[in-house]
Amino acid sequence: MRKPVALIILAVSLITATASAQQMPPGKWWRRPEIIRTLALTSDQQARLDAIFRTAANDLIDQRADVEKLNIALRGELDQPQLNRANLQRLAQRLGEARGKLFEREVMMLVEMRSVLNDDQWQRLRNELDRPRLQEKMQRQPNRE
Repeated sequence: MRKPVALIILAVSLITATASAQQMPPGKWWRRPEIIRTLALTSDQQARLDAIFRTAANDLIDQRADVEKLNIALRGELDQPQLNRANLQRLAQRLGEARGKLFEREVMMLVEMRSVLNDDQWQRLRNELDRPRLQEKMQRQPNRE
């Protein structure tokens, strides 16, 4: 019984991590020369994006730490010889809430960053983000000849 629960939690963790990671390029993407050229970012836009990032950074660090601590606690509880369903449920609920808070903060940072970009810049950024996924999808599809 322990294995299916652990596998479910692992699968949910991977899906959540993948979903949030694909929303924006990692790091300070607005400082990368290729992104600056592709989006034609101005220095004012870059400064505004830096300010948004700095404002959100501490919250994101704290919220990611909360998620990681709860993941560790949940794994520890799952490794016990006798499962305590009440503790597991409580930890799972707290982990879900922590992930929700982290996701909400990430989305709000994205909304703030999106407001710095004009529609054309946003579309070009979305195209850049979608390109690797489209290439991966094309590679997975069998040739139809």
